[in-house]
Amino acid sequence: MLSSDSPVSNNGSAVGAPPAVPPAVPPAVPPAGTPVGDRRRFLTGGLVASEVGVLFRRRRTWAMLCALAAIPVLIAVAVRVSSAVPPGRGPAFLDRISQNGLFVGVTSLVVAVPLFLPLTVGVVAGDTIAGEAGQGTLRYLLVAPAGRIRLLFVKYAGAAVFVVAAPLMVALTGAGIGAVLFPVGPVPLLSGGTIGAGEALVRLLLIAAYLSLSLLGLSAIGLFVSTLTDVPVGAMAATVVLSVVAQVLDALPQLEWLHPWLFSHYWLDFGDLLRQPVSWDSFAANAILQCGYVAVFGALAYGRFVTKDVLS
Repeated sequence: MLSSDSPVSNNGSAVGAPPAVPPAVPPAVPPAGTPVGDRRRFLTGGLVASEVGVLFRRRRTWAMLCALAAIPVLIAVAVRVSSAVPPGRGPAFLDRISQNGLFVGVTSLVVAVPLFLPLTVGVVAGDTIAGEAGQGTLRYLLVAPAGRIRLLFVKYAGAAVFVVAAPLMVALTGAGIGAVLFPVGPVPLLSGGTIGAGEALVRLLLIAAYLSLSLLGLSAIGLFVSTLTDVPVGAMAATVVLSVVAQVLDALPQLEWLHPWLFSHYWLDFGDLLRQPVSWDSFAANAILQCGYVAVFGALAYGRFVTKDVLS
């Protein structure tokens, strides 16, 4: 992830010499006399900031975010240039876009949840540890002051920031292009009644937050899978496949007993945020489920990583 002073080939290995130690960019040194606990928090915060900076300087990250932003643009343009959509046809809320542009954001999130959001999150989460191992930089990152436990936390924190950014990109792009191409006004709710455009935008941001929460469990699974291999593409693919498998299992009525335990079970239950008053039951159940997945797969990642022989 971090750059090296020596020339490198296309596969990331040094040309004509062993890989040089990547010059990490450490955070500023805390003042002398700072308590040990405060020093550790200061250092961890600096490492998280550095990880997030590296992640969002990558062209791949912005390519994925731009691809997500293209979803609402394509939906809005398609609705604009086509005839009226019959009620009940296409994704949820599609037939309401022509009456209110804010529904572009909601419809785009519905379209992005089953595949596109898990795909991008799987790429980022699967690359956390395996990407460093594949580039030969993992052993350098384990040198103090990072350490294995702190490195796991920093990598997951960076992936979690992307989990927040991805649904937000879809929602805000949808609201923007919807306001440009369609009228914006009071928004009808699923429970009846309407709310103003300002409150509707807040509800849209709440839906994005709900989906960010929903994807934290998948991100933890990707972190664990990433500790099992030195091949980042394999970790990415495995994470994405697991998200597809979970959704297939959730669609089988014969496995209804299993559904509440699947990390994807509540992904599309954000409709409660479009009611008056707002029902927080699904939000709370989803939060508990995702926290459980983060705890379990975070512990598995820790158990695997602290005993792993790092050779690259």
